[in-house]
Amino acid sequence: MNLALAAGGPVLEYGVGNGRVAIPIARAGVEVCGVDLSRPMLAHLAERLAQEPEAVRTRVRARHGDMRAVRLNRRFPLVIAPFNTLLHLYDRSDFEQLLARVREHLAPGGRFVFDVSIPQPADLARDPRRRYGAPRIRHPTTGELVRYAERFEYDPMRQLLLVTIEFSPEQGPSFSVPLTHRQFYPAEIEALLHYNGFSEVVFRADFTDCPPDAEVDSLVVSARALASSRSRANPRPTLRRTRGALKFS
Repeated sequence: MNLALAAGGPVLEYGVGNGRVAIPIARAGVEVCGVDLSRPMLAHLAERLAQEPEAVRTRVRARHGDMRAVRLNRRFPLVIAPFNTLLHLYDRSDFEQLLARVREHLAPGGRFVFDVSIPQPADLARDPRRRYGAPRIRHPTTGELVRYAERFEYDPMRQLLLVTIEFSPEQGPSFSVPLTHRQFYPAEIEALLHYNGFSEVVFRADFTDCPPDAEVDSLVVSARALASSRSRANPRPTLRRTRGALKFS
């Protein structure tokens, strides 16, 4: 919210979903353009906006599409991707395609801000055959308490963590929801941004202004796009062989 107010708008939000972030920003008087691949989430966003005053409704525009490909032909002083949106980019090429779109949409001097959870060794090492119980939750519409458990399966080569969430309502059948998140390490994120045309990379801990430490669960990352093209301002290192050893130059 503070970032959107400081930028003055408009704001581009990747993974706008049902407006959990976009609607409060619009209520504060800032225009938001959102992109999301989920039609059901965008339908829920439309339902929520229908209950807002006209001034708020007119400040939110949503576009269905893949954030790696959508081109809006607009520039924004602030581009955001909240709530682990980038953890759904499973390959390096996915991440780089998204960064290319961000660069296209950032106004000169604008910033790209996103959050990612920090990989937790305890979660990555859990037995995939075991169900890990969690406290019961209350169903948002029926109000009944629902038991749920989680299974964790980690692919170390692709750095993908599959979490299967199993729900057991007191009434009705049980069901499960899969969630796959790419596990990005801080130095990896910094390198991806650096080699894809971004500078001034700043990490903040758990949605605060504090620098991160060993206890943080999530990072808020902020970066600025380079003014010139990546090929001129920030070329990729090339691999060369020197006396039998491979080196970067």
